[in-house]
Amino acid sequence: MSENDPARSVEIADRKKFRLADALLRWEVILVVLLIGVVAVNAAISPYFLDVDNLSDATFNFSEKAIVALAMTFLVLVREIDLSVAAIIALASLVMGLAAGEGFGTATLVLAGLVVGGLAGACNGLLITRLNLPSIVVTIGTMSLFRGLTQVVLGDQAITQYPQELQNLGQGYVVQAPPIGISFALFLALALIAAFVLHFTVIGRRLYAIGNNPIAARFSGIRVNRIRFALFVTSGFASGLAAVLLTGRIGSTRPNIALGWELEIVTVVVLGGISISGGSGTIAGLLIAVFVLGLTTFGLSLLNVPGIVINVLLGLLLILSIATPIVLRKFLTWRSTRKRAQNVR
Repeated sequence: MSENDPARSVEIADRKKFRLADALLRWEVILVVLLIGVVAVNAAISPYFLDVDNLSDATFNFSEKAIVALAMTFLVLVREIDLSVAAIIALASLVMGLAAGEGFGTATLVLAGLVVGGLAGACNGLLITRLNLPSIVVTIGTMSLFRGLTQVVLGDQAITQYPQELQNLGQGYVVQAPPIGISFALFLALALIAAFVLHFTVIGRRLYAIGNNPIAARFSGIRVNRIRFALFVTSGFASGLAAVLLTGRIGSTRPNIALGWELEIVTVVVLGGISISGGSGTIAGLLIAVFVLGLTTFGLSLLNVPGIVINVLLGLLLILSIATPIVLRKFLTWRSTRKRAQNVR
């Protein structure tokens, strides 16, 4: 059949149309459209939304969560989850507070937060990989354990005596014009590293292989349990880093520090297109989702929306984030089947 043949021309045009539709239905494209909508609506509602200083301050409210979400992304990709991340933050902050009370300096406090986070992650990883326990069950248990230890030690008290250098780390800026916070800059740097590892290295290919079929990955020579353990340790370290930044930003350790963060972190990961069943997703999607969720929460706070209402909206967003890709996948499958049926005719 010649390319000048009308039927051939129509077939080529149909293929291009379907490829364009597939591109437009990519989750990252949908997130970009959603982000534009969030910015447009909030800018129209509040004159303070697009203020540079306000936007800079808003990044402080989601940068620590976004850092943990990066580590959670790798876990979800391999069909695991860590619901103890917020409790690890609380435990790490507690140890930092106790160390600060003994007169230790900022460097020791930072190291203590990271080490406690890493050890807590290793505890999760050992229970899951050595005893073959489900990660959701283990991390719910350690969530109660770590949070409970923090509450028992602190009671209804708070630790507020921290070195000024630690507060400068949590509240400081890398540059002043435009104002970019240290925590936000750390998140962007870690996001670049995560994107490189996941999309351009053998490690990333192995993570996708484990997520798609862990049994086949094991038979192909991939040390699945070793990688899973390393990912839980990484999640713990990320939580420890978040504890350092959060404790420095608010200048205190309280029993309810980071309470409920696990919901927001899981929401941003799933919203970013990381499949809860494993094996698919991108760092680009997560990055866009961080801004969507962060700016949405910021816009709602400017309107003085109560925190409990925001939590309800986050729950709805989590359900929609899980359901929408499934509906889109079914739609694309139906459309592809219909197209093949039309070609047969």
